[in-house]
Amino acid sequence: MFIKQISVFLENKRGSFRMLTELLGKNGIDLLAVSIADTKNFGIVRCVVRGTECDKALELLKNADYSTRVNNVICVAVPDRPCGLAEVLALLDDNDLFIEYTYSFVRGRENNALIILRLSEQERGVKLFADNGVRVLSQDEVDAL
Repeated sequence: MFIKQISVFLENKRGSFRMLTELLGKNGIDLLAVSIADTKNFGIVRCVVRGTECDKALELLKNADYSTRVNNVICVAVPDRPCGLAEVLALLDDNDLFIEYTYSFVRGRENNALIILRLSEQERGVKLFADNGVRVLSQDEVDAL
């Protein structure tokens, strides 16, 4: 139950993020979720596109000399109410699973927010969520949003 995430290393200079988004957008690639982490010299853009567009996006980025990587991440439906996210995080803490990074996706359906997680132990995290009634979205479900 993983979804694909593309990580792109960007030089930390004016216009670099715009150029990246234009390259994808002008070629019909829609960013479903995006996060940027930066350092003094470079940034890491993490993005989710539809699964059917992932290979095309990677090819475009590599042909434009971007350094890219694909990771599997988990997309969970979190109750959209106070402490909804805290309850999911407590489940991870109580089971010694660590979050490498996280970012919000979109407001989901059925009163849930969607959160992207990269965990220290991805497979164990998916099982833990399933065993505790936390909905994990598949790539097909994300693509249909």
